[in-house]
Amino acid sequence: MTKIAFIFPGQGSQQVGMGQEFIQNSEVSKAFYDKADEVLEFSLSNLMLNGPAEELTLTYNAQPALLTTGVMVAQKLIDAGVKPDYTAGHSLGEYSAFVTSGALSFEDAVLTVHKRGLFMNEAVPAGEGAMAAILGLDAESLKTVCDQITSEGNVVQLANLNCPGQIVISGTKAGVELASVAAKEAGAKRAIPLVVSGPFHSELMRPAANQLQEVIDAIEVKAPHTPIISNVGAELLQEPAAIRSEMIEQVYSPVLWEDDVRKLLELGVTTFVECGPGKVLSGLVKKVDRSVTTYCVYDEASLQEVIEAIGVKSIG
Repeated sequence: MTKIAFIFPGQGSQQVGMGQEFIQNSEVSKAFYDKADEVLEFSLSNLMLNGPAEELTLTYNAQPALLTTGVMVAQKLIDAGVKPDYTAGHSLGEYSAFVTSGALSFEDAVLTVHKRGLFMNEAVPAGEGAMAAILGLDAESLKTVCDQITSEGNVVQLANLNCPGQIVISGTKAGVELASVAAKEAGAKRAIPLVVSGPFHSELMRPAANQLQEVIDAIEVKAPHTPIISNVGAELLQEPAAIRSEMIEQVYSPVLWEDDVRKLLELGVTTFVECGPGKVLSGLVKKVDRSVTTYCVYDEASLQEVIEAIGVKSIG
């Protein structure tokens, strides 16, 4: 029997116009955008639909925007009878998994990720941190490189272990630059600087995690009705206490996305449905295992494709 995982993208997948077709055609979908505006007390939906892109890309806007669209898309699939056996999200996308799995309310999640974005933006002044994608070097060799650079006084560490041959590093600007050079000397094919506003998933984000703790302590976390796969440990998250810990630790810990995908494969998942804009995660899944089926749902046509493929003939 086919098992289905809903997967949710993180920062970088946001785009102006995200979800537009859905909210034009459905009051249920539009209600998510309206609720986000109400909770945040500004028009996030206008930014999502009309831009400007530069403002939408700001961490504290991109995070609630992606959460809103991802949760809305997942709900459309569920309403059509396509239900996940598991959920997982990449970094910020994990919050969409928490909502879809019933661990967090949408209202609490959208406010929390907005604050998470603000705290992350404040943690390291612009220009002092950096990230880079390292292609073609294994994790052990790259960790050795990063540990050496860090021991010399320039913090840098593994941040996103995305798929075989693609690992993102994060740290101080100098640390990332030095590690990029050393990684190529160690055999990496390429080192690509990322256009990001901070050194996410590094120890430099601990101040943001500390601030976030107070926010998370104040919200209700329930046991999920659908198991979630952890970014931090690539294990099942099924208890509220574990989910609270995950929300704090994932701010400064590496995202073990390749391990997440392998865990889902072990659990029998054969179909991955990416909910929200972009196709980044589907591409990473395919690099882990080409035999699985992946879908990306971002408009009415792609939604209908999934519904028909999985055997549900109409939204109803």
